This record gives sequence, structure tokens and C-alpha cells, in this order.
Amino acid sequence: MTQQIQPISNPVTIPSEIGTRSRGKFDTKYLVGGGLLLLFVGFLAFQMIQATITTGAYYMTVAEVQSKAAELGGQRIRVNGNVVAGSEDWNAQEITLKFSIADESGAGRLPIVFRGPRPDNFSRAASAIIEGKLQPDGSFLAETLLLKCPSRYEEEPEQVYAKSIR
Repeated sequence: MTQQIQPISNPVTIPSEIGTRSRGKFDTKYLVGGGLLLLFVGFLAFQMIQATITTGAYYMTVAEVQSKAAELGGQRIRVNGNVVAGSEDWNAQEITLKFSIADESGAGRLPIVFRGPRPDNFSRAASAIIEGKLQPDGSFLAETLLLKCPSRYEEEPEQVYAKSIR
């Protein structure tokens, strides 16, 4: 058995461009995608570093703030101190709370101005961490107020004696 192949009357020609691949478009697609990915990762890294810097837990004492008052003017800082008993001045019409904090030694006092609602636990506050800016007049304009109150559940330690029964 033999087969006969008949010639095609209309031969089809294959375009010469089909056999070659355009490398420029292929590389550009991956370069743009990789560049966007790197840009996104860089943005995330920047945001993490910025968040770490701005939310660090370091705070200054009242003495440090008073000694560096000229350098700190207008900068956002965090200060820690004990609330001075009897220094509270609450103005309900202006929604302004004024009080003073001092170091544990009680040597220096820093007047604080907080514009906002008076915290419920302010009367029990033992110490405060305040974020804000030092004003030219020496007062501290507080933007954030974190109060540390002594726990009502803490009691004086009791001495317990136990005897062995053996």
C-alpha cells in the first residue's frame, strides 16, 4: 500500500515573526512588577521604623525637662512624674485640667495643662506619664495623659508563720 500525497493548490506561508519572541515586552513586565514590589516593601519598612521611633517607651523626668527647657521648646516629648497633691485645678466650662507633677525627690515642679475631659481616676492618681510640648512660659501642654493609680487590691504584706507537724 502506498499513499499518494497531492500537492496543495494554495500553500500557506508562516510569518517569520512567529518564530522569534519579543524579549523587550517580557522583561519590562517583570521589571515593573519587581519594582512595585520593592517599593511596597520599602514603604512598609519605613512605616515600621517610624512607628518604632514615635511610640518608644522612653520618657524624661521633670528635672531633665527643666534642665533642657531651651532645647525642648516646641518638640513633642514624654514626661513622667508624681502628681502633686492639692495642685489640681479643673475648669469644667473650658474643659481644662491644670495640675503639677514632680520627681520622686519633689525637688522641681512642672505645671501641666490638659485640654480635654477630666479622667475619672485623677483623684487617685499617684503618678502620670504625659505626652505633649513644652511651652515658652515653662508649662507643659499635654496631648496625652496616662495615669498610674495604686491598685485597690494591693494590701500590706502579712507575715505568715507556719509550723511543720513532723
